[in-house]
Amino acid sequence: MATDANIKRTDQKEHFQFGPWTMVVNKSHILKSNCQTPDKCKTCEGVVDVCLVCKYERSLELPQIPEMVFGGNVLRVLHSDGFGIEFNALDALKLVDPKNDLMKVAVADRWREAREGSEFINEVVKPFDWTYTTTYKGTIFHKDDKEIKCSPTDERIDMEKLKVKEKIFFFEEVVLFEDELADNGAAFLNVKVRVMQTSFFILLRFFLRVDNVLIRINDTRVYHEAGWNHMLREYTSRETKVADLINRGVSQSLFINPINIAEHLDVVVETHEKLEFPSTDEQDK
Repeated sequence: MATDANIKRTDQKEHFQFGPWTMVVNKSHILKSNCQTPDKCKTCEGVVDVCLVCKYERSLELPQIPEMVFGGNVLRVLHSDGFGIEFNALDALKLVDPKNDLMKVAVADRWREAREGSEFINEVVKPFDWTYTTTYKGTIFHKDDKEIKCSPTDERIDMEKLKVKEKIFFFEEVVLFEDELADNGAAFLNVKVRVMQTSFFILLRFFLRVDNVLIRINDTRVYHEAGWNHMLREYTSRETKVADLINRGVSQSLFINPINIAEHLDVVVETHEKLEFPSTDEQDK
């Protein structure tokens, strides 16, 4: 059960206790462009014991990362038995295609027309998905043999129940990355969490707007009620060409706001999963 007294704050971290779950929010600065400890990092192999900049460089194949990456920002949902799910920028960027320009393939003609003479596009030497589209749904973690089992399900998150006004004991928004696509649009990934009296709800959203070309939203929703032995996770990918939106009479004033434009986009992918918890120490007693 949630109460206002369950919040604990430090300089960069915030903790909220919800039964056996701890919501851990870490907020930090934008990832620096250069390694701050080159003497140390150059002697380390892999990504262990290196600075955050080097960790990103060594973990990703992308020729360049978004303009603003909040490498230290994390939302972590941790069970007292050590398993859970977290949301971070590095794992999200690992799912961006590092070798293929998917936007040029998806809307080739309109893309070329809108990009003609663009300094940004002309500078791209190595093809990659410069829209930073990611299908990231969170990172599931475990401790020892306490693993979450993920499987398809017919169960659905009751969105109407979530619309009912209920006291929110804890709310946070964590920005993971942003990019303005060299003034050709916008791409960003953020995650929001809210904890009510007997449940919590998480929304991870990737929003992409390529001006005059396409709008795309990839949403991951995670929901859990106290007493459940599982979470429900739903992933939806929506997108529509800008020309089609205009032909349908959708106001262009809605294009910059993902909340307003989402209902006007076509669903292209939809998945529903149950994340079942392992038996807990409390249950084993």
